[in-house]
Amino acid sequence: MSMLEVNNLSKKFGDLEVLKDISFDVQKGEVVAVIGPSGSGKSTMLRCINQLEKADGGSIRVCGSDMLSKNESGKSVYADNKTLRTIRLKTGLVFQNFNLFPHMNVLRNITEAPVCVLGKDKKSARDHAMELLRKMGLESKSDAYPCELSGGQQQRVSIARALALEPQILFFDEPTSALDPELTGEILKVIRSLADDGMTMVIVTHEMAFARDVADKVIFMENGYIVEMGAPSQLFGDDASDRVKQFLARFNS
Repeated sequence: MSMLEVNNLSKKFGDLEVLKDISFDVQKGEVVAVIGPSGSGKSTMLRCINQLEKADGGSIRVCGSDMLSKNESGKSVYADNKTLRTIRLKTGLVFQNFNLFPHMNVLRNITEAPVCVLGKDKKSARDHAMELLRKMGLESKSDAYPCELSGGQQQRVSIARALALEPQILFFDEPTSALDPELTGEILKVIRSLADDGMTMVIVTHEMAFARDVADKVIFMENGYIVEMGAPSQLFGDDASDRVKQFLARFNS
């Protein structure tokens, strides 16, 4: 079952075209890693799929619902607001800089959206939040505030917050880029466990070994294009294009 279908996606900022004819799909339970040099359009692509930026062209279909599609004249148009909200609730996005509410403790950071957006009662939201914190190894930190946590702990809370809305597909925008190597390992372990549980994920990452070992599919982007896409054995093997090999050589040196 296809959870995400992106076709001919394009995006401009003024005269700068940052996404050019982007097409790929994500199947249920699949882990897709997106790699490539900085400025290649990876984060912008995630932001368009998560409705944080408006695309200029193409189509996006999420969990069987059209978010962006072409009308009879060939122009790309967004769905109505009700449909967009329904789609938004099926996706979760974990940012690289945590984006936790500093004035709320850990528990409230996780329960706020389920209560206010999904209409869950506070007890069930709290019970679910505590279950997620246990999975993250942070049960004892439920009353702590973000400023009292390490970067790795804050990122695990942000993952729990995204999971609290029970998304069908989870996106990560370089979730370890703000962390030192030791804390990076904590987050990669959590993401690996989500993959083992069958969570559908799209992960923009600079962790090449992680992409090679965990992803089912790898997308290499550069200058707004998808340059190469395939199984990790292809992109990290001898059959990769010269450009991909050149990029990966920086991480292997």
